[in-house]
Amino acid sequence: MDTTELIGTSGRSPGSSSGAITTHRGFRVGGVSVSAESQGNDHIVLDAQLEPFGMECNAADVTIRVEWATDLRTETQKRVFDSGSIWRLYDSTAGFQFDFRAPAFGDQPYKRLLIDSRFRCGTLQLNRVCRGILPNIGGTFGYPLDELLIMHRLTQEKAIELHGTGIVRDNGDANLFVGHSGAGKSTTTRLWTSVEEVEVLSDDRIIVRRDETATADLGADDCANEVGILRLRDRSASPNGHFAKDDKRISHFAQDDKQIPRFARNDKRMRMYGTPWHGEAMFASPNSAPLSRIFVLEHGHGNVITPLTPSQAVAELFARSFVPFHRHEYVDSALVFLEELANSVPVYRYSFEPDQRAVEKIRKFRD
Repeated sequence: MDTTELIGTSGRSPGSSSGAITTHRGFRVGGVSVSAESQGNDHIVLDAQLEPFGMECNAADVTIRVEWATDLRTETQKRVFDSGSIWRLYDSTAGFQFDFRAPAFGDQPYKRLLIDSRFRCGTLQLNRVCRGILPNIGGTFGYPLDELLIMHRLTQEKAIELHGTGIVRDNGDANLFVGHSGAGKSTTTRLWTSVEEVEVLSDDRIIVRRDETATADLGADDCANEVGILRLRDRSASPNGHFAKDDKRISHFAQDDKQIPRFARNDKRMRMYGTPWHGEAMFASPNSAPLSRIFVLEHGHGNVITPLTPSQAVAELFARSFVPFHRHEYVDSALVFLEELANSVPVYRYSFEPDQRAVEKIRKFRD
């Protein structure tokens, strides 16, 4: 393989020695761009699932310096969150520290991300000792680092990541079907792809943000600052993967629905984006589309569509969103955006049967 496919661009670093090389590589997910830089001959490698989202970025929302470390000791800083598996989050003097572990290495992290509190600039340290033991441990931003990085950056922006499948029809209808695991997202995806030619942005996780038409279709070489979005997930951040519907923070939005305009579609348009993090049906697209409507999936009888009030929609969508729950301000930000989303896009509960009649019901449906 031509190594330029993996490292993006390279060149001499200003003020460096004659043999020093700066390697650049970038990627963009849901309108959020990440630029990585490495000094020396070490390549910045994107995993296969992230490679379709790779691009050269002249300007980026997040800038990461990648470097090798001979040893990464377990730190004694205050632990903020423990995923119970691969990663742990600590407070650091400059912001946050993410440590990534694997059983083969004991307590020593195989990589560490140090990043500022606004998730704009950081350093990614790769452990040479661990890489020597397992050379194929993964790409530079291998999962879950890629998702965690974007999720936390998006706490600073107006956006959300939802557990759902995004289906775009030739006529322009772009429907988002959200649901918990087992609710029928993969089944819905298979039913639609068997009936007509559609583009599936993702069959598991979709990012929704305000639609900024001027920047939505930027080319690969124009990866400048788009208005951010996104909210990334970590199911382990709460015991059952999401907050309960009766969480007190939701009650603020459960107002009398008569006080809230039903859909201010002309004020705030929304757009949905594909992500690299696919489900069973294996669909993951870097494309996007203006969002037409949202359906909350549940198994049932008769393919019944029921409109939800804005407060009902906020509760249902929040229960199916990916938010870093370790800070209350991140949760509050997500709820504010979901209120805006629920007042901009129609949201329905869809009790469906898993056959082609479920597709026909949506094809004939009018708001």
